[in-house]
Amino acid sequence: MFQTSKKTQNPFTFCVPLLFSFSQYSSLSSAFSPRHRRMAMVKSPKKHVNLFFSLDSEQLANKVAAHSQNNITLQNINWRSFADGFPNIFINNAEELRGQHVAFLASFSSPAQVFEQLSVIYALPRLFVASFTLVLPFFPTGSFERMEEEGDVATAFTLARMLSNIPISRGGPTSLVIYDIHALQERFYFGDEVLPLFETGIPLLKQRLQQLPDADNVVIAFPDDGAWKRFHKLFDNYSVVVCTKVREGDKRIVRLKEGHVSGHHVVIVDDLVQSGGTLIECQKVLAANGAAKVSAYVTHGVFPNQSWLRFTHKDASEKAFAYFWITDSCPVTVKALANQAPFEVLSLAGSIANSLQI
Repeated sequence: MFQTSKKTQNPFTFCVPLLFSFSQYSSLSSAFSPRHRRMAMVKSPKKHVNLFFSLDSEQLANKVAAHSQNNITLQNINWRSFADGFPNIFINNAEELRGQHVAFLASFSSPAQVFEQLSVIYALPRLFVASFTLVLPFFPTGSFERMEEEGDVATAFTLARMLSNIPISRGGPTSLVIYDIHALQERFYFGDEVLPLFETGIPLLKQRLQQLPDADNVVIAFPDDGAWKRFHKLFDNYSVVVCTKVREGDKRIVRLKEGHVSGHHVVIVDDLVQSGGTLIECQKVLAANGAAKVSAYVTHGVFPNQSWLRFTHKDASEKAFAYFWITDSCPVTVKALANQAPFEVLSLAGSIANSLQI
């Protein structure tokens, strides 16, 4: 059986029958079927992660650990300073981290905090850890990513270079988790020594929209073409409108570029908010065109100089926004506007816990 002449003998036809019978081959094939591969993936154990965090990120870190089903252990750092103000930092349980998966939850809420956190971020991979993940929910210089004239400094590139120099751990390059970076092309600012993972908070918004009593009447609005390019593919099941800025003399005026808003609950979507001026002008235009209600969502509520106060229902523009959703990517802001209508915080904790398992 299975004999061939020497002239026509094929090494593959000769070897396969010796290695497997047809029944054995069938059993082996079923073992690598898509169904069995899925089962193998489901049964694979989750890795245990030691999570360090900045002082501002403690509340978010606790939420991440609560979502992890005991797969995350929170670790402590002594954040101290010398008399001259420079950091005096101590990583607790450093020797116990050898061979362990380690992550750091950062918050670059001010330039002064960047240096002390970078000191820890550079130190952790050198402790012979199995892998290192940096979670930086908000990439603060993301909106300064291009030059408009000679002399402009693209600080997004500067920060990306700093993060690209994180030492390689025993497990390889650092995994860098960032949410809704301002421009996707910024991924090319990072070097090969880090592996950027760009996540989004939009699923949190979509889940919240489904809970609204008027969920079937929601229309998504983008304040400019940049926001539309960034997010419109994530809202395939929604009607969409786009606003635009046009110059009239020395002023830039917001206009409704396309779409219909009359009678709808319109939700403005963007990646971040600073002073909020564009959102307010966009709200006025949408209301003037017949929107029944206007709400807003941004992943990153930066709000320098307490600019969030102009959106509260205690302000003169009371209830201009029915809801204003942000995530907890900027923990300083979250603490400041707690229990302030119309703000609601959608936590990234569950998403971050999942990203630490990648």
